Amino acid sequence: MPRVIPLPLTVLTLLLATSTAAAEPETDRLSRQVEATERAFAATMADRDHAAFTKFLSDEAVFFSGDSELRGKQQVADTWKAYFEEPDAPFSWEPQRVEVLDSGTLALSTGPVRNSSGELYAYFTSIWRLEENGEWKIIFDKGNRACEEPEAGN
Repeated sequence: MPRVIPLPLTVLTLLLATSTAAAEPETDRLSRQVEATERAFAATMADRDHAAFTKFLSDEAVFFSGDSELRGKQQVADTWKAYFEEPDAPFSWEPQRVEVLDSGTLALSTGPVRNSSGELYAYFTSIWRLEENGEWKIIFDKGNRACEEPEAGN
């Protein structure tokens, strides 16, 4: 009969910790991908790079603009070009929360939008789709004005 050599407790603990880390849920990995994609998308505004902005748009993109919507990559790109014409960005945004479907095909990102002075004035919500080429493309985008905080005592 073969002899069993017991492993020290520290080795067993290390093996369990390693296998737990390797079993990270796929949605967590994809959430980090979408967050990085949203940050890169926002960087196009800060960098004043309209061409890079356009590369994040799905051909089917729908951006809500007031009471109407912009439909399709070209219409969104053409309308948003005005935001890239001045030397300084008129606003910035960053993801605060990202959720990915268990299927890993769609994701929602949302977070604050700040004016050029850094003041909060809106929140965005974007829906991203994982394309066949492995890239995340934005398919829906909607902003909502931020509510004013109530005064103390109200």
